[in-house]
Amino acid sequence: MARKRARSEPLDKSRNKAGSQSRGLGFLSRGSKLISFLFPHRGLVQFFSSSEGSSAVNNDVGMDPKHTFSFDVPLSISGFSNVGFYRNIKRLKNEKKRPDSQLKFLNHMYKNEPRNDKVYQYAPLLDSSHLFVSQYPKGKPFPPIIKDEPSYYYLITTYFSYLILIILGHIRDFFGKRFKKQKYLHLRAHDGYAPLNSDFDNFYIRRLKMRLNDCFSRPTTGVPGRMITLIDRVSYDYNKTFNFTGNLIECLNFSSYNYLGFAQSHGPCADFAEEVIKKWKFSSCGARSDAGTLDLHVQCEALVAKFVGKPAASIYSMGFATNATLFSALVSKGCLIISDELNHSSIRFGARLSGASIRMFKHNNMEDLEKLLRECISQGQHRTHRPWKKILVIVEGLYSMEGTLYEAHSIGAIGPRGRGVCDYFSIDPSEVDILMGTFTKSFGASGGYIAADKSTIDKLRFLNAGSLFAEAMSPIVVAQIMSSINIILDETQDDGRNRLQRLAFNSRYLRLGLKRLGFIVYGHDDSPIVLILLYNPGKMPAFSRLMLERKIAVVVVGYPATSLVESRARFCVSASHNKDDLDKLLTACDEVEYLLSGAYKVSHSPPRWALKDVIERGVDDVKD
Repeated sequence: MARKRARSEPLDKSRNKAGSQSRGLGFLSRGSKLISFLFPHRGLVQFFSSSEGSSAVNNDVGMDPKHTFSFDVPLSISGFSNVGFYRNIKRLKNEKKRPDSQLKFLNHMYKNEPRNDKVYQYAPLLDSSHLFVSQYPKGKPFPPIIKDEPSYYYLITTYFSYLILIILGHIRDFFGKRFKKQKYLHLRAHDGYAPLNSDFDNFYIRRLKMRLNDCFSRPTTGVPGRMITLIDRVSYDYNKTFNFTGNLIECLNFSSYNYLGFAQSHGPCADFAEEVIKKWKFSSCGARSDAGTLDLHVQCEALVAKFVGKPAASIYSMGFATNATLFSALVSKGCLIISDELNHSSIRFGARLSGASIRMFKHNNMEDLEKLLRECISQGQHRTHRPWKKILVIVEGLYSMEGTLYEAHSIGAIGPRGRGVCDYFSIDPSEVDILMGTFTKSFGASGGYIAADKSTIDKLRFLNAGSLFAEAMSPIVVAQIMSSINIILDETQDDGRNRLQRLAFNSRYLRLGLKRLGFIVYGHDDSPIVLILLYNPGKMPAFSRLMLERKIAVVVVGYPATSLVESRARFCVSASHNKDDLDKLLTACDEVEYLLSGAYKVSHSPPRWALKDVIERGVDDVKD
């Protein structure tokens, strides 16, 4: 007993010392505990406990991570490795001088081990039953996607979390400007200079995004294949700046667009890229319209046209710029663009640049589109009511934030032959005037393409700014595109077909598994973009950090990329994953779901499954 008492005394003293140091900001600490009482969601408590002045201090760097926080909430004792919370300035300066000793326990957690790069980047297929063909029955009506809704309790607490954030944030700004003038100098007029930012305009960035910065733009190294290597970092000023710890974290990668698993440092794609470097070097050193076109570009365009089933195609060095420069060459003033309300920002940007009038219709709502078309055709242009010179309807094939069927993402990702939405629904590509897609998602490359009839492509080559002024696509990128498409087209080999069928199986298996566990999942069953709703903004960083602790890299998305109350986590499925990888993700989600109260379904059929049943019956569930 005496020995046990002796071990506990130093810890008690350090807690008392930490408590005395934080009395000046005790109001916010008590406020956080009050929040945890009012809202028993652990993620919300973590959201408020992760801000400056609302978390307890751990001055012993070598301590076990479970002692990092002192809140009486289960989640608050799980040490997140990305953010350090310090108030002792002298201690902080000493730790900055000794980066190797900042977090010694990380050296043990993330010790690098020898690995097989081939398996590391592309997992072996475990069983032939883990294959599926992605195709919708021809002629069968496509049912609308039914979105499960959470209870009002979750929505109300989500709004309350924003309300409390705003109130406490403005209170801190009010007192900070008066008692910590140096710290808030950038928000005040000083020495004749106007403030750099308005405290109201950048309030969201300072009070919300700043707390999530460790979950965004995590630095990586190496090939982002089945696994991804993160460069670990910590922050001592609440995510304003970061310090690298010198550690590498190898995580299962569900954050990268690598649908067909072509992100590999070996194999036919890498070999062909090496051959191209020897012959064509790294760049053509010019725009396509000014001596920048190589015979490799011409061959690639012919191959892309053949792949998507159009007479001609044009390739561009940047996917965003493909859309951003397209519409100015097709429409102008006096024309009308009708766009889906959830179209990608590149489409919106390009539509605004064109000078044409723009109207929006409800997402994937054909009745609303038909109603809008009738109105626009009958009423004509504004004021003059003259007929529109041209009406251009723009939709996507697989929406990246909704998981519903966006051509830039769908090409190579769905369909029995990987041709995208047209292939998935057995639609002749000639029925669509213009097809656009990117090479970033499925082909392990970069850039985009536009495929149409020859006259349209010829016009784009003369009028499109992407052809006239942008640098031509690098020969290395062209090599990656051509080799990956040839693998898919090669019917004599099983590699391309297996990649497509593995992706189709993985997408359905993960999505149905998450639904069975009780999550609200957005998107189509065959979409490789799987989104689960988190709603509360505090659960975004908590979910991301808890998944990182389990060596899984995911993406969290919130406002303004989504609506205010629909914060979500996004999983990007790849053919490089196998069933064991998906089971690991399902197991982690089931654990984190308990910590964050993350399963929101109120009524659904069948009832929530146990994790064991999901894993055992998942393969048969995919086939049904």
